[in-house]
Amino acid sequence: MTVTLYFHGAAGTVTGSCYRVVHPGGQFLVDCGLFQGNKTVRDLNLKPTPFDPKAIDFLLLTHAHIDHAGLLPKLYREGWRGPMWMTEPTAGLLEYLLPDSAGIQESEAERETKKRARKGDAPAEPLYAMEDATEALKHCKVVDYGEWVEPGPGVRARYWNAGHIIGSASIEVEVSDGNGKSVRLMFSGDIGPDEKVFYNEPEGPAGFDYILCESTYGGRDRDDYSLEQRRAALKTEIATALSRGGNLVIPAFAVERSQELLHDIGTLIKAGEIDPQLVFLDSPLASKVTGVYREHSEMFEDTELTADELFNDPRFRIVESVEESKAINSIRGGAIIISASGMADAGRIKHHLRANLVRANATVLFVGYQAPGTLGQILLSGARDVRIHGHEVPVRAAIRSMGNYSAHADHSELMAWIRERLPAHGAIFLTHGEDEERAALREALVAEGVGGDQVVLPMLDDMFELQAEGIAAIVRPERPRVDVAQLESDWHNAFADFTLRLSQRLQTASDSQKLAIMRELQETLSGLEAAPPPTVKSGGEAQAYGE
Repeated sequence: MTVTLYFHGAAGTVTGSCYRVVHPGGQFLVDCGLFQGNKTVRDLNLKPTPFDPKAIDFLLLTHAHIDHAGLLPKLYREGWRGPMWMTEPTAGLLEYLLPDSAGIQESEAERETKKRARKGDAPAEPLYAMEDATEALKHCKVVDYGEWVEPGPGVRARYWNAGHIIGSASIEVEVSDGNGKSVRLMFSGDIGPDEKVFYNEPEGPAGFDYILCESTYGGRDRDDYSLEQRRAALKTEIATALSRGGNLVIPAFAVERSQELLHDIGTLIKAGEIDPQLVFLDSPLASKVTGVYREHSEMFEDTELTADELFNDPRFRIVESVEESKAINSIRGGAIIISASGMADAGRIKHHLRANLVRANATVLFVGYQAPGTLGQILLSGARDVRIHGHEVPVRAAIRSMGNYSAHADHSELMAWIRERLPAHGAIFLTHGEDEERAALREALVAEGVGGDQVVLPMLDDMFELQAEGIAAIVRPERPRVDVAQLESDWHNAFADFTLRLSQRLQTASDSQKLAIMRELQETLSGLEAAPPPTVKSGGEAQAYGE
């Protein structure tokens, strides 16, 4: 008999991490995350779950980030009631992150319902609701790092520090194949960089049949830096931004990135190196998440400020109410505004961007990875206009970025992590990365002597039959859930860009030029209507596995 591995997310894209393992004793999941990115990618959340949730025995969770845990309430909405295994800090974070995500789903559904009502359409249903998040939280089971647990018949699992966020783990799993042998797998989760404020470097044993490794920064190395150098770079960005007379807006995830930023800002203030008027952390999660950090502060490895000092500077303002959040936008200069989400694709950050992007003296600083199709990526690409909440917003603010706050290992650090886990007798699966990054990491592994057919780049919903000595079979989905050509830049983004550019062109054109433009567009549309539709290859046809 064999062990079967399915890739239901983070395969050909960075988000939506979800792996399903079917074995003679049952089946289980590793992670079940929300898809984030352009509309085509986000629409995957709304499509039917590609397996029967009620058939899942249990779930192993690497960490609390929404792209790894954000679809858990959807499973419970669909009737699943199995246990979820995780570290204690991860359970503490989920207590706040899942209800927060449910609130966002309900708010988005309410906003969409109002739009539909104007057209006489039926109301929108949220992806999941608050009661689904509440139900999910009833089923958390905690495990210590380095401790073997047996979550189900024929399965053993052990959690190792991944150095990504508080409680994050790589998960070592042994699965019985029903013939007296075990297939050994290592799920990396998200690997953290060597330099982190709070944690030791990632760890774990060596020697597996299969290694699944994230590849977010494959092919990309950040400049080597110490924590002191990172703070110096942040000091320069803050000083430059505030000297321009406007606000500094920083999109940042509510977990970890916000705490690290506040830690560094607080350290710089304490040393007298910066002097902002106010520092806002506009996130309802902030004080709750900080409580989790305080509870587990014994895990902190390298801090200039204690956990209790993080929010104690009188200039720090933790904003929770909507009214307080709206009031921030009346401040026209001298403030640092940190707000979720980190990719600027949801939450209160969109309101702050809408208020500040139009101001020539304002600055927007991105401090982490921006997935294709997100507002953050569009701004970093140099867009002169963007659409926020249905409104066209000119980009006059300075757009800046620095990579030293990434919670992900870069290319060299990923290579080091994989090297320390080898040998992999069966295969190395590269996941949680775009194709270019995965290909770069694969090329580097092959250059170091790993066989080319051993480094696999799975696509969405691919299935692999695993034996201890190697892959027995590969099955690709007959009907892919998504057109892979739309994953990085879809037609929705292209249409938004086109309408913005058309509007700008018409504003500067004469009446005769406007008429000529309209006629040319009409002729193009007529030609498209007469032409046969293009043929699009499926993901299985477009993507080679070993090569």
